[in-house]
Amino acid sequence: MDRDIQRKRLKYRATHRGTKEADAIIGGFVAANIQTLSDDQLDALEAFLECPDPDISDWVRGAAAKPEGELGAMLELILIYQKILLTD
Repeated sequence: MDRDIQRKRLKYRATHRGTKEADAIIGGFVAANIQTLSDDQLDALEAFLECPDPDISDWVRGAAAKPEGELGAMLELILIYQKILLTD
């Protein structure tokens, strides 16, 4: 798969989740970081975007156990990005 096409598709999917909260959390991270993600991270992001918004929201709020593996690693990147935004 052409990675530039994948990046465009992922950026669109991340900013059109269906809820404003998910668009802001995930879309903001993707918009700021999509060009620097490795191929493995792009694949992990694609898998992450397959998850339902309620699950992602629960993970972000700490209301549910964080996923393991590549989903957990992607969630950690998103949470670090959010923490940086909140401290600026």
